[in-house]
Formats: sequence, C-alpha cells, structure tokens
Amino acid sequence: MRLAEVAALGLWLGCLRRAQGETFTSMLTVRQALATETRLLRRLAAYLEAETRRLKDLRRFYNKVQDLHQGDGGSAANPLLAYTLIKRLQSDWLNVVHSLEASENTQALKDGYAQVEKDLPEFEDLEGAARALMRLQDVYALSVKGLAKGVFRRASGTHLPDIYSPGQLFPLSADDCFLVGKVAYDMADYYHSIAWLEEAVSLFRVSYGEWNTEDEGSLEDALDHLAFSYFKAGNVSHALSLSREFLHYDPSNKRIARNVLKYEKLLVESPERAKAEMGLQRPNVTHLQTRDLYEELCQTLGSQPTRYQIAALHCSYETNDSPYLILQPVKRELLRLQPYVALYHDFVSDLEAEKIKGLAAPWLQRSVVASEETQQKAEYRISKSAWLKDTVDPVIVSLDQRIAALTGLNIRPPYAEYLQVVNYGIGGHYEPHFDHATSRKSPLYRMKSGNRLATVMIYLSSVDAGGSTAFIYANLSVPVVKNAALFWWNLHRNGAGNGDTLHAGCPVLAGDKWVANKWIHEHGQEFRRRCGPDPDD
Repeated sequence: MRLAEVAALGLWLGCLRRAQGETFTSMLTVRQALATETRLLRRLAAYLEAETRRLKDLRRFYNKVQDLHQGDGGSAANPLLAYTLIKRLQSDWLNVVHSLEASENTQALKDGYAQVEKDLPEFEDLEGAARALMRLQDVYALSVKGLAKGVFRRASGTHLPDIYSPGQLFPLSADDCFLVGKVAYDMADYYHSIAWLEEAVSLFRVSYGEWNTEDEGSLEDALDHLAFSYFKAGNVSHALSLSREFLHYDPSNKRIARNVLKYEKLLVESPERAKAEMGLQRPNVTHLQTRDLYEELCQTLGSQPTRYQIAALHCSYETNDSPYLILQPVKRELLRLQPYVALYHDFVSDLEAEKIKGLAAPWLQRSVVASEETQQKAEYRISKSAWLKDTVDPVIVSLDQRIAALTGLNIRPPYAEYLQVVNYGIGGHYEPHFDHATSRKSPLYRMKSGNRLATVMIYLSSVDAGGSTAFIYANLSVPVVKNAALFWWNLHRNGAGNGDTLHAGCPVLAGDKWVANKWIHEHGQEFRRRCGPDPDD
C-alpha cells in the first residue's frame, strides 16, 4: 500500500471514529474538535460582518425616512417629496421587507455548519465529557461550586490543598451546569444531579429574564429536574419547595401542579418526611472494591514522601551488563522492592516521544479491556490506543533494543507484544487492574507465549495535574514524568501473578497524557529470568 493510500485510509478512519461519538476519549480528537470550532468561528465572523453591513444599510434607510418625516417632508406639499413618498410605499418598503439578504446570510452560515457537521461531536461525547467532570469531582474531591467558577477547589470537609491552579479561569454557565446535572439525572444518579442542578438553578436565578441563544435549558427546566432528584433522594419537603417555585414562573404547568399536590399529600400522610435527613451516597461501583484506596492515592500521591527514609530505595546508573548501555547507562530510581517498581528517567528523548506520538496518531482507536474471552470498551478505561510494529519506523527498533537491554529479556515477537501507544481523553483514566491475565480464558493467551511477565510503561508527555500511576496495595503513586519509563514485574518467578501489582491510571485533571506500553511475556525468558530456589518466590 502506497504512503498516500495509507494517509488517506488514516484520515478516513479518523472521520469514521469521530462519527461514532468518541471525541471525548482522546485529547488528540478533542484538539481536532477545537480546530473544527475554529472553522465555525470563521463562518460566524463572516455572517456577523454581512449582517452588520445589512443592518447598517437598514439604519441608513430608517434615518433617511425619519429625517423626511421630521422636516418639510411631513407635509408632502413638494411634488418631489410626494413622488418619493409614493415610490417608497409602492417599491422601497417592499424591497426592504422582502429582502433576501438576511436569509442568504443565514443560509451561508447553515451551509458552513453543514460542511463540518460530520466532524462534530455526538451526544455520546457530551455525556462522556459530563461524566468526566463528575469523575474528577469524585476522585479529586472537588467542589462543584468551585468548578462552576473555573476553580479546582477541594470540597469542604477535606484537608487537602488545591490540586491545580489554571493560568486562566474558564467558568461554566448555568446551561453548562444544567447539562452535566441532566446527564446524571438521566442515569438516575441523584448524588451528582443534585449538586450540579443546584448550581444551575443558582446561576439561572441570577440571570432570570435574560436569554442566551445557545442555551438549551432554563430556570424552569433546572427546577423541574432538581425537584424530582430531591424527591428520589427522599427529601420530599425540598422537592415541594422547588416545585412551588417552578409554578411561580409557569403557573399553567399542569404536570408540576400535580407534583405539588402529590408532595403535599405525602407530607400530610408522613410528616416525618419533612424533617428527613437526606443521606446521599455516591453510586455503587461493584467492580471497584478498592475505590477509597485508589482515590486516596490519586489525591495524595500515596506514601511517596516516606520512601526516601528507606535505605534500600535509591537512585543509580545501571548498565544491566549490556554492551548497549555501557556508554550511556540508564538512570534508575528504585521506587518499591515488593512489588519491584523502578522509574528510569530520560529513557526516551523529546524527539523520540514526539515521533512515536505522530506515528500512532492516525491509528488511534477506543481502548478496550479483556472480558472473559473477548475484548470490549469500558467506562472504567477512557483512552484511545494504537499498536506500532517495529517495521513502522527505525525509532521503534531503537526503542525495542533499549528495552531489551534494560530488562535483559527477549522482546522479539511473539515473546513480547507490539508497542501500544495510548492517549487519554477528558478525565481519562484506567481504574485498578492487573496487566497480567487472571484467567486462562483471557485473550492474552492467544499469543501462545504465556502470561504478561513484565511491563514497561513510558510517559511520552507531561501533564499539568493528575494522571499518576497508582499501585493500590503497594500504597505507591508515581506522578507523570515526561520521557521516563516505569518498569515492574507482573509475575513471581514461579509464574504466579503478583497481586501487589494491582494498579490504576488516575484521571487526568489537566493536560494531555500519552504513554507507550511494552508487555513482555513468559515464553522466551526461561534462561533470562530463571525460577528461584524457593517455589513460592
């Protein structure tokens, strides 16, 4: 296949993936969406310029006729004035009122929109972006009121410092908050819907009577959804109060009037509901048994400050007895002995990192997870990934040689997987998981090279906040260090999975996180990582 055909195929796949509503799963596609909006802005600027000229000409016509009415033209005694009056009423006003210029300007704007419509995010993207904000709210204990103001402030009751201070604030509108709350509401997630709809109602009240063209919601919409959220949460009294406020703005709404009667009846039948304490809890996540530990590590970077008190954990230059590393040894920072986790600083250069990202970008697809014998998309992994063979570019060959020298392992196929490059999305994360298979039915065994023995994960970018790699049971969280490689053994020497390697990619709070993963399998390593004398090792 020729290079031009490959490029065309890549662009076609990119358009296809965007059409499937996965813009939110990769910051690369988010940046592409920004470019799309730039095109729309240019169209809107042209429309505004054309409309400004049209309205300026209408103002000129208005001023001309108004001046005539205020002067001698009001008597129409002058035959020239009489003629122009008749001409205006018979012809000029007809041309002004039925001018096609306004509709032509509007049509040009619509045509411009239609040209980029195939590249626009779908509603699934809006839902994904809204869920990402709720995820960041939860994992980093952020205040919704603060987020609405563009500030990443910790919620009251936490004693943690603010995790991120942006250089420029991007506050949310009432409609922005309403749509986040509505996404939660539609999922019957009243824990989140109440917080976001409360903020929406507060902001809509301030601006009541004003209307923004782009808004989808209104104060009445927010009150309606918030009232029912409180009702479902067990606070009938507050649901009644909000419904009565709704009727103040829209007295003719029969559905809300019926709700008011229902809430009043409930309070009469069960007076204790008026004083009921509302104990809202976050939605239960059945697959995530270590949520509290995971979130604590994401928030506080685990026990990292204390590791410097352990003499066995140190920094060193390493060659691993490899000729490849003699002249340029790797910089190892030993982070943990059990499980063994080491960070190798400056493992790739800036040029190599950019090259790898560029090679992967056209082929990024939604990341999947192993589920029994299949692979599928999952809400607990938000990213896009691509696989790069060593035949793609010499930089991959060079990186493979470096990994082989670092680990002392055989990384030729099928003893290692191709390089996986991952770009995380809005609030992109990967909840606690093992890299090695925990079931013989796992798709990993299709390679017929055994389980994943070791992981090399390379940080190809830096981030402004979040995105750490958290080892749950090891109580360790490793922040993103650009160009560094994180290494750990997934299996014990006896081939059993190391349960202490349970790890997670914390949500990216701000920034664009890229990583490259190299997974090395058991087979082919028999004489490179031998079994120990202790069968339990």
